[in-house]
Amino acid sequence: MGFEQAWLSYGVLRKESKWRGIERICADPASPVMKNAVGELQKALGTMTGKEPVLCSGADKEAAGTRCIRFRQDGEGKADGYHVYEESGDVVIAASSDCGMLYGAFELIRQAQIGNSPVGLDIAKDPVMPLRMLNHWDNMDGSIERGYSGNSFFFDHDEILVDDRTVTYARLLASVGINGAVINNVNVKDAATWLITDRYFDKLRQLSEIFAGYGIRLFLSLNYAAPVELGELDSADPLSEEVGKWWKDRMKLVFEQVPHLGGFLIKADSEGRPGPFTYGRTHADGANMLAEAVEPYGGLIIWRCFVYNCKQDWRDYKTDRARSGYDNFIELDGAFRDNVILQIKNGPMDFQVREPVHPLFGGLKDTNQMLEVQIAQEYTGQQRHVCYLIPMFQEVLGFRTYVTETDDTVKDLVSGKTFGHTKCGMAAVANTGNDENWTGHDLAAANLYGFGRLAFDPSALAEEIAREWVVRTFGEDEEVCEVLLFILMNSWRAYEMYNAPLGIGWMVNPNYHYGPSVDGYEYDRWGTYHRADHLGIGVDRSHHGTGYAGLYREPNASMYDSPESCPDELLLFFHHMPYDHKLQSGKTVIQHIYDTHFEGVELVDEMVKRFESLEGKIPDKAYRRMLDRFRHQKEHAREWRDQINTYFYRKSGMDDEKGRQIF
Repeated sequence: MGFEQAWLSYGVLRKESKWRGIERICADPASPVMKNAVGELQKALGTMTGKEPVLCSGADKEAAGTRCIRFRQDGEGKADGYHVYEESGDVVIAASSDCGMLYGAFELIRQAQIGNSPVGLDIAKDPVMPLRMLNHWDNMDGSIERGYSGNSFFFDHDEILVDDRTVTYARLLASVGINGAVINNVNVKDAATWLITDRYFDKLRQLSEIFAGYGIRLFLSLNYAAPVELGELDSADPLSEEVGKWWKDRMKLVFEQVPHLGGFLIKADSEGRPGPFTYGRTHADGANMLAEAVEPYGGLIIWRCFVYNCKQDWRDYKTDRARSGYDNFIELDGAFRDNVILQIKNGPMDFQVREPVHPLFGGLKDTNQMLEVQIAQEYTGQQRHVCYLIPMFQEVLGFRTYVTETDDTVKDLVSGKTFGHTKCGMAAVANTGNDENWTGHDLAAANLYGFGRLAFDPSALAEEIAREWVVRTFGEDEEVCEVLLFILMNSWRAYEMYNAPLGIGWMVNPNYHYGPSVDGYEYDRWGTYHRADHLGIGVDRSHHGTGYAGLYREPNASMYDSPESCPDELLLFFHHMPYDHKLQSGKTVIQHIYDTHFEGVELVDEMVKRFESLEGKIPDKAYRRMLDRFRHQKEHAREWRDQINTYFYRKSGMDDEKGRQIF
């Protein structure tokens, strides 16, 4: 197994496999994308069958005499869509674009890896999300903000790296349909501000050309205050003619030098980042000024809605960080140019293990929207704990907003189905680094793989995605598959059980966000998160409290506003409840806290026990690496259990009805 190739490490197919009869590829690969499509098939089938298919031109297909894979231009298909099917013993990849051909080629490779036959093959797919993007938080010194898999493979010592790993990265992304990547941290500072200068154009051009060959558009995070920080202007006021002209001139230069550039990601007026608020302007003013500058080149401005400069005294029960994104953007609906996309986190807080869906989904109607999720596991174990997040993402995508009578889910909104938007999609904060296995924990690669598959085809089930990732990565051994599938499919539930209960988050050590600290953020300047006292726990976000529940459309608003109808898993996010309040499950709040924290540890113990049975069945290096992480998770889950249970036992004075040890 080549760990550096992840799921593109190809095993040998069985002798009876029908893929062995394919000896030719009939194509005329004129473009870099088509050359890569053909090359990927040759590499994969050559490794899996022991004989690399020979390339012949499309005109030679009748003379080939043996079964082949044929590429066929289909002018009726959707851009990036494909249709792969058997025809007279051959396999056809039909698409209307070169990228569709590439995705079709990777579909054939996937089918071969998971053991399906080319005989009778007939699969047609169109990507559901127009933009399917990774956001890297890599710094140019080589570090990664919230990075848990080594250092950056894009940057080192303020230089851009372009090497074999860059190509492998592009192959991995294209194989699951990802078509965009932001390579630098949204908190743009120091050398990263200079990415839009001739200091870095040559390497950016090389990188963008590699990406373009795999259907991926390069994006950069942009420093809103660049005119000032580069020392060329004394203002970044978006309504200043001088500032607007500076950006137009700069973007003309940038796109001339890096023609494959897709655009820019902006974090403004949040956590101390500069933005239009400095000049008394709105987010729309800032975004539109930049959008006008990149529009002639087909560029996009992706503007993050993570804005929460709402400092709060702990005695203030009305200010609510959860409201900040909605309050900042809802009145600007319809005010943004067509090449601006608002990128909205899945929840209103910050990638907690359980949050409600962000109310901007369903609040906005006339604005391009993009869903932002995080596969980096910042608050879900930092890739030391296994936590397969695709089930969470599917819940978010399936959430009904009631913005229309039909086609009103988050998936419908960010795919463009609801309002006909074409500039929309799904982005994930990346979990990769220069570790040999890319993601630190070998099983964390399932989140990278799963995100791409889900963005391309949200109808794919989380378990189906996990199963095919396991087979593609570790082979077809049924015991290996079932054990790893059990671990993946139970991991999010387990983490939530021994982590924060009933929608309460932030019980982590400040700054590095790892390990339990119940009051770590509770009296923080940015907000309060659990409001626990000797009587109860939870934040009142009903109409009696911050009013946050009312930001949703009906019937969601009324459902969340009432403790009786609010789902148990979010009860304490929306309400401050007595410890003896009975949940819909029949348990009291305090007993739920005790039970889930003990049960979460038991589930981790079972996961580790099952994993240990795989010794000798998966490559030893991967087994040892994962075993170390599982043993850490087993110990760390106990730390979570004991600190959380002890805190609430001492706070409430209520015994565990099952008499288990609580310190």
